[in-house]
Amino acid sequence: MTKDKKAVLVLEDGSVFEGISFGAPGERTGEVVFNTSLSGYQEILTDPSYKGQMVVMTYPEIGNYGVNPEDVESWKPFVEGFIVRNYNGVPSNFRSRQTLDSYLKKNGIVAIEGVDTRALTRHLRDQGSKMGILSTKDFDVKRLLKKVRGAEGLVGRDLVQFVTTRKPYHWTEGSWDLKTGYKKKPIKKSFKVIAYDFGIKRNILRNLVNAGCDVTVVPATMPYKDVLAKKPDGVFLSNGPGDPEPVTYAIENIRGLLGKVPVFGICLGHQLLGLSLGGKTYKLKFGHHGGNQPVMDLDTNKVEITSQNHGFAVDTDSLKGKAVLTHVNLNDKTVEGLKLTKVPAFSVQYHPEASPGPHDANYLFERFTKMMKG
Repeated sequence: MTKDKKAVLVLEDGSVFEGISFGAPGERTGEVVFNTSLSGYQEILTDPSYKGQMVVMTYPEIGNYGVNPEDVESWKPFVEGFIVRNYNGVPSNFRSRQTLDSYLKKNGIVAIEGVDTRALTRHLRDQGSKMGILSTKDFDVKRLLKKVRGAEGLVGRDLVQFVTTRKPYHWTEGSWDLKTGYKKKPIKKSFKVIAYDFGIKRNILRNLVNAGCDVTVVPATMPYKDVLAKKPDGVFLSNGPGDPEPVTYAIENIRGLLGKVPVFGICLGHQLLGLSLGGKTYKLKFGHHGGNQPVMDLDTNKVEITSQNHGFAVDTDSLKGKAVLTHVNLNDKTVEGLKLTKVPAFSVQYHPEASPGPHDANYLFERFTKMMKG
Protein backbone atom coordinates (compact mmCIF):
# COMPACT_ATOMS: atom_id res chain seq x y z
CA MET A 1 0.00 0.00 0.00
CA THR A 2 1.53 3.34 -1.02
CA LYS A 3 1.50 6.14 1.54
CA ASP A 4 -0.56 8.47 -0.67
CA LYS A 5 -3.32 5.85 -0.95
CA LYS A 6 -3.44 4.90 2.72
CA ALA A 7 -6.42 5.75 4.91
CA VAL A 8 -7.15 5.02 8.56
CA LEU A 9 -10.30 5.00 10.68
CA VAL A 10 -9.90 5.44 14.45
CA LEU A 11 -12.86 5.07 16.82
CA GLU A 12 -13.18 6.88 20.13
CA ASP A 13 -12.63 3.60 22.01
CA GLY A 14 -9.20 3.16 20.38
CA SER A 15 -10.20 0.67 17.67
CA VAL A 16 -8.18 1.13 14.47
CA PHE A 17 -9.15 0.06 10.93
CA GLU A 18 -6.69 0.61 8.09
CA GLY A 19 -7.55 0.65 4.41
CA ILE A 20 -7.12 2.35 1.06
CA SER A 21 -8.26 5.89 0.31
CA PHE A 22 -10.77 6.68 -2.42
CA GLY A 23 -12.98 9.69 -2.91
CA ALA A 24 -11.60 12.99 -1.62
CA PRO A 25 -8.42 13.26 0.47
CA GLY A 26 -8.70 14.82 3.89
CA GLU A 27 -9.79 14.20 7.46
CA ARG A 28 -13.33 14.03 8.88
CA THR A 29 -15.00 13.17 12.18
CA GLY A 30 -18.51 11.83 12.73
CA GLU A 31 -20.59 9.18 14.42
CA VAL A 32 -19.88 5.83 12.73
CA VAL A 33 -23.03 3.82 11.90
CA PHE A 34 -23.68 0.80 9.69
CA ASN A 35 -26.29 0.45 6.94
CA THR A 36 -27.56 -3.00 5.95
CA SER A 37 -29.04 -2.10 2.54
CA LEU A 38 -27.93 -4.22 -0.41
CA SER A 39 -28.24 -1.34 -2.87
CA GLY A 40 -28.96 2.37 -2.88
CA TYR A 41 -25.58 3.76 -1.83
CA GLN A 42 -26.23 6.90 -3.88
CA GLU A 43 -29.51 7.56 -2.07
CA ILE A 44 -27.78 6.93 1.28
CA LEU A 45 -24.96 9.35 0.50
CA THR A 46 -27.41 12.13 -0.38
CA ASP A 47 -29.86 11.58 2.50
CA PRO A 48 -29.55 14.71 4.71
CA SER A 49 -30.40 12.54 7.74
CA TYR A 50 -26.76 11.35 7.66
CA LYS A 51 -25.35 14.79 8.43
CA GLY A 52 -22.83 14.30 11.25
CA GLN A 53 -22.35 10.59 10.53
CA MET A 54 -19.97 8.29 8.67
CA VAL A 55 -21.62 5.29 7.03
CA VAL A 56 -20.34 1.72 6.95
CA MET A 57 -21.95 -0.35 4.18
CA THR A 58 -22.40 -3.98 5.26
CA TYR A 59 -22.87 -5.13 1.65
CA PRO A 60 -19.30 -5.86 0.48
CA GLU A 61 -19.34 -4.65 -3.16
CA ILE A 62 -19.91 -0.90 -3.56
CA GLY A 63 -19.67 1.19 -6.73
CA ASN A 64 -20.78 -1.55 -9.14
CA TYR A 65 -23.51 0.52 -10.80
CA GLY A 66 -21.82 3.91 -10.65
CA VAL A 67 -23.60 7.22 -10.06
CA ASN A 68 -26.24 9.10 -12.05
CA PRO A 69 -27.91 12.51 -11.59
CA GLU A 70 -31.44 11.08 -11.13
CA ASP A 71 -31.03 8.94 -8.01
CA VAL A 72 -29.98 11.65 -5.57
CA GLU A 73 -32.21 12.48 -2.60
CA SER A 74 -30.99 16.05 -2.13
CA TRP A 75 -28.73 18.62 -3.77
CA LYS A 76 -25.48 17.12 -2.44
CA PRO A 77 -24.08 14.30 -0.26
CA PHE A 78 -24.26 14.98 3.48
CA VAL A 79 -22.35 12.03 4.98
CA GLU A 80 -19.11 12.92 6.76
CA GLY A 81 -17.33 9.81 5.47
CA PHE A 82 -17.92 6.52 3.62
CA ILE A 83 -16.54 3.11 4.66
CA VAL A 84 -16.71 0.00 2.42
CA ARG A 85 -15.16 -3.45 1.98
CA ASN A 86 -14.53 -3.45 -1.78
CA TYR A 87 -14.85 -0.47 -4.11
CA ASN A 88 -15.54 -1.24 -7.79
CA GLY A 89 -14.23 1.53 -10.02
CA VAL A 90 -15.54 0.01 -13.27
CA PRO A 91 -19.35 0.34 -13.05
CA SER A 92 -21.71 -1.64 -15.28
CA ASN A 93 -25.04 0.15 -15.66
CA PHE A 94 -26.64 1.90 -18.63
CA ARG A 95 -27.75 4.74 -16.35
CA SER A 96 -24.29 5.39 -14.88
CA ARG A 97 -22.74 8.76 -15.70
CA GLN A 98 -19.65 8.68 -13.47
CA THR A 99 -17.83 6.51 -10.97
CA LEU A 100 -18.54 6.67 -7.27
CA ASP A 101 -14.91 7.68 -6.69
CA SER A 102 -15.15 10.73 -8.97
CA TYR A 103 -18.51 11.70 -7.43
CA LEU A 104 -17.08 11.61 -3.91
CA LYS A 105 -14.01 13.57 -4.99
CA LYS A 106 -16.19 16.25 -6.60
CA ASN A 107 -18.23 16.62 -3.41
CA GLY A 108 -15.36 16.47 -0.92
CA ILE A 109 -16.39 13.18 0.74
CA VAL A 110 -13.54 11.17 2.30
CA ALA A 111 -13.88 7.40 1.81
CA ILE A 112 -11.98 4.23 2.71
CA GLU A 113 -12.06 0.74 1.17
CA GLY A 114 -10.39 -2.51 2.18
CA VAL A 115 -11.85 -2.36 5.70
CA ASP A 116 -13.11 -5.52 7.38
CA THR A 117 -16.65 -4.14 7.50
CA ARG A 118 -18.00 -7.34 9.06
CA ALA A 119 -15.70 -6.91 12.07
CA LEU A 120 -16.45 -3.18 12.26
CA THR A 121 -20.22 -3.79 12.09
CA ARG A 122 -20.07 -6.46 14.80
CA HIS A 123 -18.10 -4.05 16.98
CA LEU A 124 -20.65 -1.24 16.51
CA ARG A 125 -23.53 -3.64 17.09
CA ASP A 126 -22.05 -4.94 20.34
CA GLN A 127 -20.52 -1.72 21.69
CA GLY A 128 -22.88 0.83 20.13
CA SER A 129 -22.27 3.58 17.58
CA LYS A 130 -18.97 5.39 18.15
CA MET A 131 -17.47 8.70 17.16
CA GLY A 132 -14.76 8.12 14.59
CA ILE A 133 -12.11 10.01 12.65
CA LEU A 134 -11.25 9.08 9.05
CA SER A 135 -7.97 10.42 7.72
CA THR A 136 -5.89 10.15 4.56
CA LYS A 137 -3.19 12.57 5.76
CA ASP A 138 -2.46 11.84 9.43
CA PHE A 139 -1.72 8.25 10.50
CA ASP A 140 -0.56 8.87 14.07
CA VAL A 141 -3.14 6.87 16.06
CA LYS A 142 -2.51 8.68 19.36
CA ARG A 143 -2.99 12.07 17.71
CA LEU A 144 -6.13 10.92 15.87
CA LEU A 145 -7.54 9.42 19.05
CA LYS A 146 -7.09 12.72 20.86
CA LYS A 147 -8.88 14.54 18.02
CA VAL A 148 -11.87 12.18 17.92
CA ARG A 149 -12.30 12.18 21.69
CA GLY A 150 -12.47 15.96 21.56
CA ALA A 151 -14.97 16.03 18.68
CA GLU A 152 -18.60 17.05 19.21
CA GLY A 153 -21.12 14.20 19.02
CA LEU A 154 -24.75 14.18 17.87
CA VAL A 155 -26.49 14.57 21.24
CA GLY A 156 -27.51 18.15 21.96
CA ARG A 157 -26.62 19.49 18.49
CA ASP A 158 -29.07 21.10 16.10
CA LEU A 159 -28.00 19.67 12.73
CA VAL A 160 -31.22 20.68 10.95
CA GLN A 161 -29.84 24.19 10.46
CA PHE A 162 -27.15 22.79 8.13
CA VAL A 163 -29.50 20.89 5.79
CA THR A 164 -32.76 22.87 5.56
CA THR A 165 -33.69 25.02 2.58
CA ARG A 166 -33.07 28.75 2.94
CA LYS A 167 -36.24 29.80 1.10
CA PRO A 168 -39.59 28.22 0.11
CA TYR A 169 -39.96 26.40 -3.21
CA HIS A 170 -42.72 24.62 -5.11
CA TRP A 171 -42.35 20.90 -5.98
CA THR A 172 -44.21 19.20 -8.87
CA GLU A 173 -42.01 16.22 -9.77
CA GLY A 174 -43.64 12.80 -9.49
CA SER A 175 -42.41 9.22 -9.79
CA TRP A 176 -39.71 7.92 -12.13
CA ASP A 177 -40.43 6.26 -15.47
CA LEU A 178 -37.96 4.15 -17.47
CA LYS A 179 -38.67 5.99 -20.72
CA THR A 180 -39.11 9.57 -19.54
CA GLY A 181 -37.33 9.77 -16.17
CA TYR A 182 -39.01 11.81 -13.45
CA LYS A 183 -42.31 13.30 -14.59
CA LYS A 184 -43.82 16.68 -13.78
CA LYS A 185 -47.35 16.16 -12.48
CA PRO A 186 -50.13 18.55 -13.54
CA ILE A 187 -51.72 20.21 -10.51
CA LYS A 188 -55.51 19.95 -10.47
CA LYS A 189 -57.92 19.59 -7.57
CA SER A 190 -54.93 18.85 -5.34
CA PHE A 191 -54.50 19.03 -1.60
CA LYS A 192 -52.38 22.03 -0.71
CA VAL A 193 -49.55 20.76 1.51
CA ILE A 194 -46.81 22.71 3.26
CA ALA A 195 -43.75 20.51 3.88
CA TYR A 196 -41.33 21.55 6.61
CA ASP A 197 -37.77 20.83 5.46
CA PHE A 198 -35.77 19.40 8.35
CA GLY A 199 -33.60 17.55 5.80
CA ILE A 200 -36.28 16.36 3.39
CA LYS A 201 -35.70 13.59 0.85
CA ARG A 202 -36.86 14.20 -2.71
CA ASN A 203 -38.68 10.88 -2.93
CA ILE A 204 -40.93 11.95 -0.08
CA LEU A 205 -41.94 14.96 -2.16
CA ARG A 206 -42.52 12.72 -5.21
CA ASN A 207 -44.79 10.43 -3.21
CA LEU A 208 -46.78 13.39 -1.92
CA VAL A 209 -47.23 14.57 -5.52
CA ASN A 210 -48.28 11.07 -6.60
CA ALA A 211 -50.91 11.08 -3.85
CA GLY A 212 -52.44 14.29 -5.27
CA CYS A 213 -50.69 16.97 -3.24
CA ASP A 214 -49.65 20.43 -4.39
CA VAL A 215 -46.45 20.74 -2.36
CA THR A 216 -44.59 23.81 -1.15
CA VAL A 217 -41.41 23.20 0.84
CA VAL A 218 -40.53 25.73 3.54
CA PRO A 219 -37.52 26.29 5.83
CA ALA A 220 -37.44 24.51 9.18
CA THR A 221 -37.62 27.85 10.99
CA MET A 222 -40.77 29.22 9.33
CA PRO A 223 -43.20 30.30 12.11
CA TYR A 224 -46.41 28.28 12.27
CA LYS A 225 -48.50 31.44 11.86
CA ASP A 226 -46.86 32.06 8.47
CA VAL A 227 -47.63 28.45 7.48
CA LEU A 228 -51.28 28.77 8.52
CA ALA A 229 -51.51 32.05 6.58
CA LYS A 230 -50.91 30.02 3.40
CA LYS A 231 -54.14 28.11 4.23
CA PRO A 232 -52.81 24.58 3.65
CA ASP A 233 -55.00 21.47 3.68
CA GLY A 234 -52.22 19.70 5.57
CA VAL A 235 -48.67 20.06 6.91
CA PHE A 236 -45.91 17.51 6.45
CA LEU A 237 -42.98 17.14 8.88
CA SER A 238 -39.90 15.73 7.15
CA ASN A 239 -37.01 13.50 8.08
CA GLY A 240 -33.72 15.03 9.15
CA PRO A 241 -30.44 14.48 11.02
CA GLY A 242 -29.41 14.02 14.61
CA ASP A 243 -30.98 14.74 17.96
CA PRO A 244 -34.54 16.16 17.84
CA GLU A 245 -34.48 17.83 21.29
CA PRO A 246 -32.30 20.84 20.32
CA VAL A 247 -34.63 21.70 17.41
CA THR A 248 -36.82 23.73 19.77
CA TYR A 249 -38.18 26.12 17.13
CA ALA A 250 -39.69 23.18 15.22
CA ILE A 251 -41.23 21.72 18.38
CA GLU A 252 -42.92 25.04 19.18
CA ASN A 253 -44.18 25.45 15.61
CA ILE A 254 -45.70 21.96 15.61
CA ARG A 255 -47.54 22.75 18.87
CA GLY A 256 -49.04 25.78 17.13
CA LEU A 257 -50.22 23.69 14.18
CA LEU A 258 -51.85 20.78 16.02
CA GLY A 259 -55.61 20.93 15.96
CA LYS A 260 -55.64 23.60 13.24
CA VAL A 261 -54.56 21.46 10.27
CA PRO A 262 -53.89 17.73 9.61
CA VAL A 263 -50.25 16.77 10.24
CA PHE A 264 -48.14 13.85 8.95
CA GLY A 265 -44.55 13.26 10.11
CA ILE A 266 -41.77 10.92 9.02
CA CYS A 267 -38.57 10.03 10.96
CA LEU A 268 -37.27 13.24 12.61
CA GLY A 269 -40.72 14.74 11.98
CA HIS A 270 -42.17 11.83 13.99
CA GLN A 271 -39.79 12.50 16.88
CA LEU A 272 -40.50 16.25 16.83
CA LEU A 273 -44.23 15.52 16.91
CA GLY A 274 -43.72 13.38 20.02
CA LEU A 275 -41.71 16.14 21.68
CA SER A 276 -44.37 18.72 20.83
CA LEU A 277 -46.82 16.68 22.91
CA GLY A 278 -44.54 16.93 25.93
CA GLY A 279 -42.97 13.54 25.31
CA LYS A 280 -39.33 12.49 25.47
CA THR A 281 -36.84 10.90 23.10
CA TYR A 282 -33.75 8.80 23.79
CA LYS A 283 -30.70 7.66 21.84
CA LEU A 284 -30.59 4.10 20.55
CA LYS A 285 -27.50 1.93 21.01
CA PHE A 286 -26.64 1.71 17.32
CA GLY A 287 -29.76 3.02 15.60
CA HIS A 288 -31.72 1.59 12.70
CA HIS A 289 -30.08 2.04 9.30
CA GLY A 290 -31.05 -0.15 6.36
CA GLY A 291 -33.79 -1.44 4.10
CA ASN A 292 -34.90 -4.57 5.95
CA GLN A 293 -36.46 -3.53 9.28
CA PRO A 294 -39.67 -5.45 10.21
CA VAL A 295 -42.48 -3.26 11.55
CA MET A 296 -45.96 -4.38 12.64
CA ASP A 297 -49.00 -2.21 11.97
CA LEU A 298 -51.00 -2.71 15.18
CA ASP A 299 -54.30 -1.80 13.46
CA THR A 300 -54.03 -4.67 10.96
CA ASN A 301 -51.34 -6.92 12.51
CA LYS A 302 -49.62 -6.90 9.13
CA VAL A 303 -45.82 -6.82 9.05
CA GLU A 304 -44.10 -4.35 6.74
CA ILE A 305 -40.46 -4.54 5.67
CA THR A 306 -39.24 -0.97 5.95
CA SER A 307 -36.32 1.31 5.21
CA GLN A 308 -35.01 3.21 8.23
CA ASN A 309 -32.35 5.74 9.17
CA HIS A 310 -32.47 7.10 12.69
CA GLY A 311 -30.54 7.00 15.94
CA PHE A 312 -33.21 8.31 18.35
CA ALA A 313 -36.64 7.02 19.37
CA VAL A 314 -39.78 8.32 21.09
CA ASP A 315 -40.66 7.11 24.59
CA THR A 316 -44.40 6.32 24.40
CA ASP A 317 -44.86 6.28 28.18
CA SER A 318 -43.87 9.96 28.27
CA LEU A 319 -46.78 10.91 25.97
CA LYS A 320 -49.31 10.26 28.78
CA GLY A 321 -52.16 9.20 26.52
CA LYS A 322 -51.93 12.12 24.08
CA ALA A 323 -51.04 9.66 21.29
CA VAL A 324 -51.43 5.92 20.78
CA LEU A 325 -48.88 3.48 19.43
CA THR A 326 -49.75 2.37 15.88
CA HIS A 327 -46.56 0.65 14.69
CA VAL A 328 -43.82 -1.24 16.53
CA ASN A 329 -40.36 -2.49 15.51
CA LEU A 330 -40.28 -6.29 15.78
CA ASN A 331 -36.51 -6.41 16.37
CA ASP A 332 -36.32 -4.28 19.51
CA LYS A 333 -39.97 -3.26 20.20
CA THR A 334 -39.22 0.46 19.76
CA VAL A 335 -41.88 2.94 18.62
CA GLU A 336 -42.40 3.09 14.84
CA GLY A 337 -45.71 4.95 14.60
CA LEU A 338 -48.04 7.25 16.53
CA LYS A 339 -51.56 8.59 16.12
CA LEU A 340 -52.83 11.50 18.16
CA THR A 341 -56.01 10.87 20.11
CA LYS A 342 -57.72 14.28 19.90
CA VAL A 343 -56.50 15.96 16.72
CA PRO A 344 -55.86 14.78 13.12
CA ALA A 345 -52.16 13.95 13.16
CA PHE A 346 -50.01 10.82 12.79
CA SER A 347 -46.39 9.89 12.21
CA VAL A 348 -44.03 7.01 11.49
CA GLN A 349 -40.38 6.53 12.39
CA TYR A 350 -39.51 4.66 9.20
CA HIS A 351 -39.42 5.73 5.53
CA PRO A 352 -42.50 4.77 3.44
CA GLU A 353 -41.01 6.62 0.45
CA ALA A 354 -37.95 4.32 0.35
CA SER A 355 -36.06 4.31 -2.92
CA PRO A 356 -34.93 1.83 -4.20
CA GLY A 357 -37.27 0.13 -1.73
CA PRO A 358 -39.04 -1.58 -0.01
CA HIS A 359 -42.47 -0.08 -0.81
CA ASP A 360 -44.66 -1.88 1.75
CA ALA A 361 -45.71 1.36 3.46
CA ASN A 362 -46.65 3.56 0.47
CA TYR A 363 -50.26 3.51 1.71
CA LEU A 364 -49.38 6.10 4.35
CA PHE A 365 -49.38 8.92 1.79
CA GLU A 366 -52.95 7.98 0.82
CA ARG A 367 -53.82 7.91 4.52
CA PHE A 368 -52.63 11.51 4.75
CA THR A 369 -54.79 12.63 1.82
CA LYS A 370 -57.83 10.84 3.32
CA MET A 371 -57.20 12.69 6.57
CA MET A 372 -57.11 16.02 4.72
CA LYS A 373 -60.24 15.12 2.76
CA GLY A 374 -62.05 14.11 5.96
